[in-house]
Amino acid sequence: MSDRYLLGLDNGGTLIKAALFTLTGKEVAVASRSTEIITLHPGWTERDMETLWEQNAACVEEVISRSGIKADTIVGVAVCGHGKGLYAWGKDGKPAYNGIISTDNRAWKFPERWKAEGKHALFYDRLCQQLMACQQVSLLAWLREHDRKTYDNIQWAFSVTDYIRFRLTGEAASEATNISGSGLMNVRDVRIDADLLAAFGIAEVYDMIPPLCYSSGYCGTITKGAAEKTGLAEGTPVAGGMFDIDSCAIAMSVTKPEDFCTITGTWTINEFISKKPITGTKIAMNSLYAIPGFFLIEESSSTGAGNLEWIIDNCFHSEVPLTEKKAYAYFDNMAASVSADSCDVYFLPFLQGSNRHPLAKASFIGLTSFHTRAHLLRSVYEGIVYSAKTHIDKLLSVREKPAAVRMAGGAANSAFWVQMFADILELPIETVTGVKELGALGSAMAAAVAAGIYKDYNEAAAAMVRISSPVYPEIRLSLQYRSKYEKYTLIGEALDKVWNRFEV
Repeated sequence: MSDRYLLGLDNGGTLIKAALFTLTGKEVAVASRSTEIITLHPGWTERDMETLWEQNAACVEEVISRSGIKADTIVGVAVCGHGKGLYAWGKDGKPAYNGIISTDNRAWKFPERWKAEGKHALFYDRLCQQLMACQQVSLLAWLREHDRKTYDNIQWAFSVTDYIRFRLTGEAASEATNISGSGLMNVRDVRIDADLLAAFGIAEVYDMIPPLCYSSGYCGTITKGAAEKTGLAEGTPVAGGMFDIDSCAIAMSVTKPEDFCTITGTWTINEFISKKPITGTKIAMNSLYAIPGFFLIEESSSTGAGNLEWIIDNCFHSEVPLTEKKAYAYFDNMAASVSADSCDVYFLPFLQGSNRHPLAKASFIGLTSFHTRAHLLRSVYEGIVYSAKTHIDKLLSVREKPAAVRMAGGAANSAFWVQMFADILELPIETVTGVKELGALGSAMAAAVAAGIYKDYNEAAAAMVRISSPVYPEIRLSLQYRSKYEKYTLIGEALDKVWNRFEV
């Protein structure tokens, strides 16, 4: 078994990563590329689709070269990527538009309009989710209204996962975990619903949605052209892949309803799985999980570690010319130099969107001349966790508290931040050991199941995933954070009254 490998590709909102794994989950080699974010207007976030494909191919080629293995020892490939957004392929055989990322907010008026018109309520039982500006349903409605030429040229409305798989195999498919979070699917009945699309004014989209596939299902093979570009062997099997939040959950061995996880990357994603959708509650999102027969119960927003990255890039950009891991340690130490009870500064982590209001903006509250950059930095760390807690509290309102929360994403690389999550959530935190690229690992596990290496995700997790010992909350700090979280919540409620005065 040691001479066979699995390749996972992870297309996040800012980084592309390729990682090669053994059949026992050992991470052999990793390569990454960043893509330029195009912001033509405030609230718009796009990337060039052809460049994105070129960078995926370059990552794959580099990871094979770096590992020193032969391409024909790779027995399976799968892709995961950020959810929502829109990657439209044109009838002319090329991208129809720039890829639109999940942090895009241009279409915010459409969910508001559908809610006011009663259309969302009418179809909620089928959608099983609240609608968002960054979902395909909203973005396609925006294109139809504002750029009809582009809209009429769309052959396939892809997620980023479906787009990259299409470039690898030449076969168009809609993977279930992605399409079920798009606002385009009747999630309850697991089908595309023409009546639903017509009600949202985008009846034409019915023909733009490729056939359904599943995360660990066989979805074609590497074409000759893709082989030449990536260095993969022509004919290598490709699995369906999945939404990256499913991929991280699979890589954290979230296979039972009692499991619970939080993922803090560009977005903060908080989730558990259930045998049935949970509707009629505060929960925003039900979608299909990577394991057939389960639904993913999710609360999320683009209020994650991307906020810290922006602060570092814009306020500390010349501070530490070190690797990401060492830089994290530097900023962890700076934030830790200020104690929780002496930092009465609050940060609303809404640089890329909000979980409170569609027009909310990032803000520091409580600054005085006494405060230093260390206070600002600590407030950013805390604000991101408070935003996650807002989501987690909603999820826990409909289920029992878990024995522990499994954590992934950039924040899981910071011991300081992991402890803060434990203290604020008042729950033990577990992480995955031995692997850094969890999204790619989950993809590799899908490839392993599709290739018949393992019969299902439970068997793959038993062979490929290792969970850390838990990090426990400190009671003294948890009590301090309770008071601070209450103030954070009150600040958010107060500012909700003024966001409508702002434009996107």
